[in-house]
Amino acid sequence: MSWLLQDTFGRALVEAVAVGVLTGLVGVHVVLRRLSFFTMTMAHATFPGVVAASILGINIYLGGVVAGLLTAAAVAALARTRGQEATAATGVILSAGFALGVALVATQNGFSRDLSAFLVGSILTVTTENLVVTVVLLALTAAALAIGGRHLLYIGFDPAGARAAGYRLRLLDLALLLLVDLVVVAIVPAVGTILALALIVAPAAAARAWTARLAPMTALAATLGAGSAAAGLWFSRLWDIAAGGSISLTAAAVLLVSLAAHRLRDGFRTIFLTAP
Repeated sequence: MSWLLQDTFGRALVEAVAVGVLTGLVGVHVVLRRLSFFTMTMAHATFPGVVAASILGINIYLGGVVAGLLTAAAVAALARTRGQEATAATGVILSAGFALGVALVATQNGFSRDLSAFLVGSILTVTTENLVVTVVLLALTAAALAIGGRHLLYIGFDPAGARAAGYRLRLLDLALLLLVDLVVVAIVPAVGTILALALIVAPAAAARAWTARLAPMTALAATLGAGSAAAGLWFSRLWDIAAGGSISLTAAAVLLVSLAAHRLRDGFRTIFLTAP
């Protein structure tokens, strides 16, 4: 294993597989709870936090997490304001957060060359520290969802019943949002803030097209996420294209194929069930 991590492409491949599994695990709950747009906002709003941390010379993970938490708080506050809808509030925060990141970049002479690394990632330059962060978060996420995954699913589909059963809905929702924030920040070095949503949502949405049960859906989403990331990285090397874009396009292609196959399967079922 050590020889693999010493090679640039080998280390990137390990990171891609770990990121794919991680995003697949958390993506299932993002899709089931219909948090895709919120996750996109979280990813875009993470950008100014990462940029500010880089300018100040502090850890970019810290800057990204703080920006994500502030974003979640701002969306929640605006959504409660009279006349404001949650979707509109989220859209405003998305645009404002990204604009702030661009403004911060513009204040630094010569800093714009690093802009693409924050936006679309640079998986071929990930460090051992980046890999350790991803693997540790993957282990913690897998443990947390193994313990509380069904509880999150329950409160998502029946919040009234969950409240009556004694669940602390606000605390569990906050825990899920924090987990999404941590995952978004952890995958910035690999796929950046712009492309993070594709890898979080596409494998999970593809898995949902094949099964409605939580455990198989989670396993399939993790498998599709890892496969999409690894295949996308290999395609980028084969055709000499940007790795982040190749990974995202591969994940999107997996989703499209899954949806098409699901429709085709339903069509065959309809034909055979209605045949005389």
